[in-house]
Amino acid sequence: MKKSYSILLILIFIQASVFAQLPPIFDASDEMRASHSEMVKTYLTPNRIVWQSDDTGTYIKNEKTLLDKGNGQVAVNDQNLFQLISTDDHKPGIMLDYGKEIHGGVKISMGIRPAKTPLKLRVRFGESVSEAMSDIGGEFNATNEHSLRDFIVEVPWLGSVEIGETGFRFIRIDVVEAGENAPIKSVEAAFVYRDLEYLGSFESSNERLNDIWMTGAYTVHLNMQNYLWDGIKRDRLVWVGDMHPEVMTINTVFGKNSIVPKSLDLARDQHPLPQWMNTISSYSMWWLIIHKNWYDYHGDLAYLKEQETYMIALLDQLSTFIDEDNKEILNGGRFLDWPTSTDPKAVHAGLQAMMIMTFEAGSDMMETLERSDLKKKYQKIAKQLKKHQPEGNTSKQAASLMVLADIAKAEQTNTEVLKKDGVQNMSTFYGYYILEAMAKADDYQGAIDVISEYWGGMLDLGATSFWEDFNLAEGKMSGRIDELPVEAKSDIHTDFGAFCYVGLRHSLAHGWASGPTSWLTQYVLGVNVSDGGNTVTIKPHLGDLEYVNGTFPTKFGVLKISHTKAANGKVTTKIDAPKGLNVKQ
Repeated sequence: MKKSYSILLILIFIQASVFAQLPPIFDASDEMRASHSEMVKTYLTPNRIVWQSDDTGTYIKNEKTLLDKGNGQVAVNDQNLFQLISTDDHKPGIMLDYGKEIHGGVKISMGIRPAKTPLKLRVRFGESVSEAMSDIGGEFNATNEHSLRDFIVEVPWLGSVEIGETGFRFIRIDVVEAGENAPIKSVEAAFVYRDLEYLGSFESSNERLNDIWMTGAYTVHLNMQNYLWDGIKRDRLVWVGDMHPEVMTINTVFGKNSIVPKSLDLARDQHPLPQWMNTISSYSMWWLIIHKNWYDYHGDLAYLKEQETYMIALLDQLSTFIDEDNKEILNGGRFLDWPTSTDPKAVHAGLQAMMIMTFEAGSDMMETLERSDLKKKYQKIAKQLKKHQPEGNTSKQAASLMVLADIAKAEQTNTEVLKKDGVQNMSTFYGYYILEAMAKADDYQGAIDVISEYWGGMLDLGATSFWEDFNLAEGKMSGRIDELPVEAKSDIHTDFGAFCYVGLRHSLAHGWASGPTSWLTQYVLGVNVSDGGNTVTIKPHLGDLEYVNGTFPTKFGVLKISHTKAANGKVTTKIDAPKGLNVKQ
């Protein structure tokens, strides 16, 4: 059984060579904390040079020194520093790889040179090599929206400057002016994150699944900044619907964390009724469903009671958007996810299912709040909504919600819709609900295969965090994000995308894509939480796995579980439960 993960272990897991250099910052000593008390900052040395404009030694010298871990302090007697030498004909540039996606900026330090004027450098951040090589705008749609990733900065003589706040893995720097001879001591990534222990863990006989679980966990961790964001480069906002998979991952990996109620409360306060959250009706419904899940896992009755007035008003508002045929007629933004946004039949089918799920969740929460009258009222509305059967939907996303809302047969839908054409027509957001529906159809091995092929397809292209969108067919014809593009292959980051994520605007660290982390813990490790976090029922589904070990954070402490499958298929389970937790098998 593995011990609980710290952030250090997850970072080592994805790119060990980068993080071997880390100081012991994970004790979060006061002097190393960022201005926000919940955040820490550390400085990372690049682990490789991806590209440089000159390799003759004429314009770039001593470039390998950038890969050496330094002390972060310039000195008057620094020798053999990295040098950038510019002329009218050549203004040198270099691209550095920090080994994994991170959130933060860069600290550039310069030594002594004859001219004491600041050195002008162009700095470009990239989630991919292509993005770090790109210009703003153009056919590939690179942007400075949400966070600056391409700008000019001045570096002081015998000093340092720290700039940037975005999501990136690669940095390219170029000299802007001719006639410069600049000795650079270091180009360090300033990594900003929450100092959290990975209380949940997942280890199986399939390393690919282990990598996927950890990558999903890390993707959400990156987005746990001042609030729970959806992306660290773009969509640095509290998108409530997008939060749902993220919250389920937080429940699985970090347990009860204050960023969830903080973000839920922000969304509530920013959108007083009758506004829909983020202007999207389904996102207001996701807010209610998240609260139901949050209570199920943590049992915080006091916090649930704080929401009572708004919840009741929101549920009552939703109830006015049902016609005489029990059909939802929601206004505002009618949205599930981007791939279904142009399909009205899919959107209606998904919204109808979500209305059912929302009123069922509302009924359950009213029971917890001892409002028996409202429990019955919302339960009755949910039953009435089930009388309407959406027609003409063929999307996997909406079909999965219909299964979860019990208005479509799980096994039939799984065969006829969810498994049709393999992992084509998936989405990284609603992929989570497709997996949930496959589990309801008892197709656990099929869901494991989907996880391995679809989310694993991003890892095959060099991903260290999961993406806003992904099409496996496009991925198979593309090069990796950590390599320079080649003519024989498409570029997964520049050549594809739609809606808000065309080309380089596409986010490569989007928390809504973390669904497999929660799913693997719940259905493969078998951890099912109920009764306000007081009870855990263990129901593992190993499929073709030989063993699964893991930990899970509960309100009583960390639960440890191991499953081993014998040659005859029999699974032996060992459980080490914290005192006070009711465990069922």
